[in-house]
Amino acid sequence: MTKILLVDDDLESRDLLKEALEGEGHDVVCAADGLDALMRLDTFTPDVILLDLMMPKLNGFEMLLARKDNTPVIVISAIDSEEERIKGYELGADDFLSKPFSVKELLVRIQALIRRINISKGQDTADLTLNKHIQFDETDYTVAIADQQLSLTQTEFRLFKYLFERKGQVVTKQELQRRVLKKELGRFDRNLDMHISNTRRKLEQTRLPRSLINTVRGQGYSFSLW
Repeated sequence: MTKILLVDDDLESRDLLKEALEGEGHDVVCAADGLDALMRLDTFTPDVILLDLMMPKLNGFEMLLARKDNTPVIVISAIDSEEERIKGYELGADDFLSKPFSVKELLVRIQALIRRINISKGQDTADLTLNKHIQFDETDYTVAIADQQLSLTQTEFRLFKYLFERKGQVVTKQELQRRVLKKELGRFDRNLDMHISNTRRKLEQTRLPRSLINTVRGQGYSFSLW
């Protein structure tokens, strides 16, 4: 069940949409304008906000500007201009659906938005957990990972840390060669590959996954969460 705050000054449209959403098993709280919506947010924590734009007292744009929460927002509006869409996105809206629309399409968009947010939260949690459990000691070039201790050479340590600090990104061999090894990558230079191979071997010997350092074929390396 998804908790939805529906903000629309059109009573008939609002009631019809509320009934349709509740018929799909969702919990819906309604607000007649942006000011009413901000007051509702003091006592109700929705998973998503459905927000009309043209409303009295406080319109949709003004509400986006005034709100203090980070709840995902889908704008539902009869106004369908590029300027209005861009303004909505710039003020923090996540999606834009033009009236009239089908409830089926709205439900699909709600599900997609919540799925995307949940994936993002999961990644943030994983990053926080990982950061908490990996400690770098530059005095002796060791890396503490959970309850394991990884002893590296100075170059291996710098490579591992450089990749870790850019986890989730693909780092090219050229960048690693320039930024860590401090020289350009030669055509037949296998020095970088040797350091990566040695680091992976040490990971394995410490009962840690070699896949922490992932090879991206034709591009370079990346630090991958396990």
